[in-house]
Amino acid sequence: MTERLYYTSDATECLARVVNCLSEADGRYAIELDRTLFHPQGGGQPADRGWIADLAVEGVVSRGDSVAHIVSQPLPSGEVTIRIDAESRRLHARLHSAGHVLAQAGELSGWQPMKGHHWPGESRIIFAAGANGGLPEARALLEKVAAWQAGNLPRQVTFADGLRQIGFGDMQSYPCGGTHVASLSELGKIVISQVKMKKGQIIVSYTVE
Repeated sequence: MTERLYYTSDATECLARVVNCLSEADGRYAIELDRTLFHPQGGGQPADRGWIADLAVEGVVSRGDSVAHIVSQPLPSGEVTIRIDAESRRLHARLHSAGHVLAQAGELSGWQPMKGHHWPGESRIIFAAGANGGLPEARALLEKVAAWQAGNLPRQVTFADGLRQIGFGDMQSYPCGGTHVASLSELGKIVISQVKMKKGQIIVSYTVE
């Protein structure tokens, strides 16, 4: 079992212990640590980049209760320094957090958020059309978000029945295992590039600047 430090910590470097090293079918190695700062791919968010000792981490995946860090060479058991690519982490956290606030803005406008995809260059929130039926206006969504940003609402992390939930200030919390900004002032500018209806669903595409 791997302790997921990123659930409660924004640190980008720490000590950890290699507890297992297994060969992969492609010739690479899966490193299991006793604890990790690396967010694995999943939940609509890409995996963190970074290093274990001096080895670049080429992939991060969840395998049951453990997190596998894919590297090119084996590592012996023992203590190592792990480091996250801070710039990449910051971008992922901003995109994921932007998805949360856009989802809430849409929900307040009568649309039900169904799914979020927070990858650079292809971030989007998918809504089920509510009673309003029509498309939300990008301007109206961004006005709601701007008000929350002006209040610099802080991230709130709670755990209920073993499930992690993320919210900002007194906004609604959503079950989520991803990484997020510490407060909404860190989001920067959110740009909605497209709002469209497809097969009865509303797709809001966005990025951050």
